[in-house]
Amino acid sequence: MLAFSVYSSSSALAQAANQGRSDVVVGASYHNDVSPALRDVPQGWPLEFKREHEANPNPLIPNNHQDSPDTAVQDKEISARALLAPTIMGTILNFNGIPYPGVGCNCAPPDTNGAVGTTQYVQIVNEGYQVFDKTTGNSVLGPNSIESVWTGFGGACELGGLGDPVVLFDHLANRWIISEFASLTGTAPVTDECIAVSTTADATGTYNRYGFHLTSTQFIDYPKLAVWPDAYYMSVNVFNALGTAFLGPQPFAFDRAMMLAGQPATFVSPVGPLGSNVAPFLPADLDGSTLPPTGAPNSYVGFPANGRYTVYHFHVDFATPSNSTFTTFAHPRAAAFTRLCPTTRSCVPQLGAGGSSKLDAIADRLMFRLAYRNFGTFESVVSNYTVSSGGVAGVRWFELRNVTAGPVRVFQQSTYQPDTTWRWMGSVAMNSFGDLAVGFSASSSSIFPQIRYAGRLVTDPKNTLAQGEAHLFDGTGAQQDTSNRWGDYSSMSIDPVDDATFWYTTEYYDTTSSFNWRTRIGNFKLR
Repeated sequence: MLAFSVYSSSSALAQAANQGRSDVVVGASYHNDVSPALRDVPQGWPLEFKREHEANPNPLIPNNHQDSPDTAVQDKEISARALLAPTIMGTILNFNGIPYPGVGCNCAPPDTNGAVGTTQYVQIVNEGYQVFDKTTGNSVLGPNSIESVWTGFGGACELGGLGDPVVLFDHLANRWIISEFASLTGTAPVTDECIAVSTTADATGTYNRYGFHLTSTQFIDYPKLAVWPDAYYMSVNVFNALGTAFLGPQPFAFDRAMMLAGQPATFVSPVGPLGSNVAPFLPADLDGSTLPPTGAPNSYVGFPANGRYTVYHFHVDFATPSNSTFTTFAHPRAAAFTRLCPTTRSCVPQLGAGGSSKLDAIADRLMFRLAYRNFGTFESVVSNYTVSSGGVAGVRWFELRNVTAGPVRVFQQSTYQPDTTWRWMGSVAMNSFGDLAVGFSASSSSIFPQIRYAGRLVTDPKNTLAQGEAHLFDGTGAQQDTSNRWGDYSSMSIDPVDDATFWYTTEYYDTTSSFNWRTRIGNFKLR
């Protein structure tokens, strides 16, 4: 039997979220095979001018958050010193990623993310991917359509890929994971998740491919995968078929061992979405060479809509799925904050765009990834979300410790808002030293959207990004007429070889236009 509970200031809401959550849903891949080597697949697939397929936009995810003055804003003196004389290092490599148009959709946002492996960096966007040499930044393969990964597979994965892609590097097995959601009709509702796992550490080679049908009547949105020793875990936000009503988040676990072996694989999930009063969550994604404690569950962390970070434990048992459980483990309190864009998703200003082209803040969820690291004497997960602070957007980053064994505690949390620039759409990671970096978009009525990053050494004062801020790339244009979509996410990843170098990728514009985004990739160290 699957147990599920949720903390809420209203016990009635918690009980409502639990009703009917007593069984485990088990599904199998409806098809699996091995792809041709991607390097042998014809390149330069024609543009597919699809309509803007992402919900236009999905409604705000409801929550019962009570706005309060931000009690975790970074110390202003430290912020001022760090801005005036930053000590953070500049980028090592800094190069363009996939542009629009190039490989995919007449759509926004690009959903830019990437991952770094032993010798390569892979970037993925709606709806294309590209492989780069991580030493030189030179292109090794692509850009090419994600659908080319599914050449010959058939069905929704080959014919109905709709984006929300994620790429990860499973450093435990030296394999790549490429995923996106799909629909057999090519339109809403989005019902399938397509996952390809490389057969070697070479991202240009062959892949074990899997199609999973997760639902028939609902719209699965914002899928985010994570690597863990016993499974590939995923979170989704579930909407009704039209994408107009939030039904709750839902966790999934996919059989990693079978997917690495190229065998038919199953997934396990609680029955249906967990309720519209349950805040979105992310699964913990493993960084570093030290494994979690033996048998440790994957820890999901929820957005603190009710003022608390809800920590869940997902124990999966693929041999006996009925033994799988998804339970609330802890709910440490988040520092007070005020929501950004509480009545609309679009409020971030940009130079030269006017009030009707303010950008999407997506301030109702944690931002990709929830990065986990085991330091031996303690465990950490780090992530971020966007809040309103000082009249602008600020990046609220946090570190929770001991999420698998407990007691869970907030080790540090802080809002990075050093001046009047809006900072949002962040991604956070921590290296083997315990140093932390956050990448983000920055914009205001006086600047075009820019790509920046900030960081802290493990020896810096807690709750500060005391190394200051650097510009990875400054855009020279604004986005217009795209339903204000921006992001929807970015990614900060750690080089698995030195376990110290940070890699960040997100979007920008070089000319004021619509559907003409560009992407950038950069790496840097903090020491």
